[in-house]
Amino acid sequence: MTHLRTPIRSERRRGRPRRAAAVLSALAVAGTAVFGFGSATPAFAAGNTLTVDVGTTVRPVTHVAAGGLYGVDTGSTPPLSQLYPLHVNTFTQPPPGTQQLGNGATHPCCDGLQVADKITAAGGQQYLRLPDVFSTFPYNWVSWPDWESKIKTMISARVNATSTTNIAGYEIWNEPDANWTTSTKNDPNAGSYLDMWTRTYRDIRAIDALTPIIGPGASAYDHSFMQSFMTNAKNTNTLPAIAVWHELGDFSYQDVQAHVADFRSIEDSLGLPHIPISINEYASPGQVDQPSIGVHYMAAFERAGIHDAERAYWYEAGTMDGLLYNNLPTASYWAYKWYGDQSGNVVRTVPQSYLDGAASYDASRKQVNVVFGGDSGSNTVQVNGLAGLGSQVSVRLSSTNTTGRTTNQAAPNLVSTTTYSVVNGSITVPVANMDAVAAYQLLITPTSGTPSYQQTYEAENATVVNASRLSSSTASNGGYVGRIDGTGDVRTDSFVDFLVDVPTAKAYTMTVKYANATGATATQGLAYNGGGFSTVSYPPTTSGWGNPTGSVDVTVQLKAGYNVIRLAKGSPNYGGGTGYAELDSIRLQ
Repeated sequence: MTHLRTPIRSERRRGRPRRAAAVLSALAVAGTAVFGFGSATPAFAAGNTLTVDVGTTVRPVTHVAAGGLYGVDTGSTPPLSQLYPLHVNTFTQPPPGTQQLGNGATHPCCDGLQVADKITAAGGQQYLRLPDVFSTFPYNWVSWPDWESKIKTMISARVNATSTTNIAGYEIWNEPDANWTTSTKNDPNAGSYLDMWTRTYRDIRAIDALTPIIGPGASAYDHSFMQSFMTNAKNTNTLPAIAVWHELGDFSYQDVQAHVADFRSIEDSLGLPHIPISINEYASPGQVDQPSIGVHYMAAFERAGIHDAERAYWYEAGTMDGLLYNNLPTASYWAYKWYGDQSGNVVRTVPQSYLDGAASYDASRKQVNVVFGGDSGSNTVQVNGLAGLGSQVSVRLSSTNTTGRTTNQAAPNLVSTTTYSVVNGSITVPVANMDAVAAYQLLITPTSGTPSYQQTYEAENATVVNASRLSSSTASNGGYVGRIDGTGDVRTDSFVDFLVDVPTAKAYTMTVKYANATGATATQGLAYNGGGFSTVSYPPTTSGWGNPTGSVDVTVQLKAGYNVIRLAKGSPNYGGGTGYAELDSIRLQ
């Protein structure tokens, strides 16, 4: 059995890594086995309860787990039609001019600038992994002059890509804790990794003073390594904008919360503000294709407040890391599609044993969406806080198959549709004959009165670029987007992209809820599906910032299915808006 605690990353070796062959269903009857990291096999058992507290908000839905390493390639690999339902968040892609040949590839893949338009069209952002300009892993470092020449070329290429808006950061090195010494063994002048970080950071800033720099990209979380890195970064004024590490072991989802807490303690000890955290590679090769493992990571990332997370690239590029095979869904795809369907707010879930899940509540749709799994036998999902949905609710239970990355599943399995009476705001749903590898969904709606399609889209659930998600008791769903500015530079211009799904092609009235406390009319640009910009005007509101009482109506001509609607203070092909306005939501009718 393959153990992956070693920091050497088999994903980058020539040819494919030997698969960690055991799957959870087999483990359920192999109680004495040891699986990954030396941890004992979990004793799966029936009779557990996942508790969902609809009334306890965790944060706005942003689909943090819906990203991938090398997840998107050029052309139709994968097609946008398969990306839209996932509501993708962030990708890690190789840099311009990449020479990296991963996993038996015969040509370099997925140059971040070449795939930028597709990722933007799908509603996503991306990081550029700079050392993937090298052709091998561990990286075939040559010398400082060679590296600094590469840095100049790569960063200049991004700066010159004046229509590319979605580069969220530069990753200076990948897994330095594991491969810096190996990569530089032929260069006695390479120096330490910390010195390399400092020097490269300054090299980047000499060319690009605006794009965030992220790091350290460690192969696994380690307190001492992270303490040294952050101390050096503070002392040299080279702090990352986003902290990055990997969670790649079997059952590493169990460690996420503790690792986040430890990193926050390091920030506190150094007197530093808390920065966003990216887990830009997650799941081991033996588990990445198991639908329930994806659910475990979704739940862990939401609880820990992770900013974004990317499925690991163990096999082919451009497949959303195994969610697609021949551009069609695998079983795991449906778990992520259900997760992509979540809207409104993430609400609290309380796991029991290995039964866990992530849940959302959309007040405008009166819809609760629970994605769960991880245990076998007959278990229960208890959902509390449903008084706002009426005395009876409809509960649709669906499941995935348990097949892996090379088997397609055309649609999820509908297990049952049942009407439940809400008693003291709660329902209890039994789920019989669960498989520990499969993922499941409970979709809970009122028995009548729900809209046929989603009409209201919250700004805080959308793709927010160079602006801030903020909270307010007077905003719909408790959140809004503010600090929307325009600088005339695509690296820092602010916009919000709404990915909407409508049933028919027609002209829709779009109502924008906003706040504008400037005392004068503000303007933003409106564009959709890559078309030209028009202007939206926001008359002043008297209720103050953070209190979005204003609304304006505009007409948008949308196609049936998915559409991307951008409201921008600044954007390519748009001269820039005036004044300031905060965005609460849009409604389509």
